[in-house]
Amino acid sequence: MTLPARDVAYLADVGLRYDVVVDGGFMCLILFDYGLPAGYTAATTDLLIRLPPGFPDAAPDMWWCCPAVRVAATDDYPVAADVMEPMLGRVWQRFSRHVPPGAWQPGRHGLGTFLLLIRTDLERSVGARR
Repeated sequence: MTLPARDVAYLADVGLRYDVVVDGGFMCLILFDYGLPAGYTAATTDLLIRLPPGFPDAAPDMWWCCPAVRVAATDDYPVAADVMEPMLGRVWQRFSRHVPPGAWQPGRHGLGTFLLLIRTDLERSVGARR
């Protein structure tokens, strides 16, 4: 399993360091030192995205952070991000988020689309403004 060429090019364009590991039929993409928006207890975290079989025609679902992050203003975990799961030899904080039915467009959407959804959610969780 390998990332689609356009996603490899996207990661190179935005300068993200990453690794790809296959686990349980999923292609696991780990983005190292992913920069968080202001308002979290850390500036960076590693971000895990489990890409399903059939990606990019099939939409990703959820993402994970390691180490876990909290909202700085409250020291709470973001909503629906308080479950820790062991994967790939580490403990990851699961962000239970889902692409709404019909919102993912096969042939058009890819990793950049999903990372934009992640960024928007992370900003919303701390009330950040663009």
